[in-house]
Amino acid sequence: MDPLSDIVALLRPSSVLSKPITGRGRWGVRYADHDAPGFTIVLKGECWIAFADQPAFRMTAGDFLLLPSTPAFALSSHPGVGGVLREPTNAPVRHGDPEGEADFESLGGAFRIERINAQLLLALLPRMILIPASEGRTDRLSAVIALIRDECAREEPGRDMILQRMLEVLLVEALRWRGVARDDDRAGLLNGLRDPVLARVLRAMHADVRSHWTVAGLAKVAGLSRSAFAARFGEVLGCGPIEYLARWRMALAKDALMGGAKTLDRIADEIGYESASAFSTAFRKRLGCSPGRFARNGGGETA
Repeated sequence: MDPLSDIVALLRPSSVLSKPITGRGRWGVRYADHDAPGFTIVLKGECWIAFADQPAFRMTAGDFLLLPSTPAFALSSHPGVGGVLREPTNAPVRHGDPEGEADFESLGGAFRIERINAQLLLALLPRMILIPASEGRTDRLSAVIALIRDECAREEPGRDMILQRMLEVLLVEALRWRGVARDDDRAGLLNGLRDPVLARVLRAMHADVRSHWTVAGLAKVAGLSRSAFAARFGEVLGCGPIEYLARWRMALAKDALMGGAKTLDRIADEIGYESASAFSTAFRKRLGCSPGRFARNGGGETA
């Protein structure tokens, strides 16, 4: 798989909650941060969203928003409208005047991701993805969300697998949108994949994680001098190329350990270590515990 597909596969999205959100008149609500991805697509009317100390921004019919991790935010019918603190729920939500036809409608949702590698993987993604209807991609996203909502309402065999695949499609469809702005203060995988030179290097590393990569060898793949490549990679990805490779190898290792079906020798071989001993030493150095203890603790407290 390509690097973006690799990341989404390890996030393993599941357990989706999807609900209609409507409003009428003048209203406002606030929500505390919750460590889970969230999404919404506006179906009718408009709303205003504000995060922390950032200015509110307007969303209109057809606009799509994806938050890989959901911070505290305020949602309102007009800018500057205060609101009461609400708890997230999977039931339909009505804001403002409870009577009459809604002048605002949206479909919102949240889902879980695999916690073992969440911190590492989410750090590679942008904080927010806002795709306006004018870009012409939200019809595809709307269709995927409609399928997710329909599947949530069913209790049929294979439901969990279908929902996971649909959520993976939703994430990839949103993340590969070329209009996702580069975060000025946040380096990450998407920034690297939009750099043709670094994308070539990232694909090479992900395609052959077992290889004994060096900065010089990766610089050849990039077609740059060693120093120019190292500087460019660090600026865009936020770490050196060998550090990125080490982090990715550990992410794969943690995922394999939690699966419980592979021996240490096999894991070591698959991610590029010469022996189980060498792998265990590297794992302990980074995680503070042995691979065996990590697996026994379910990936929880390792100290």
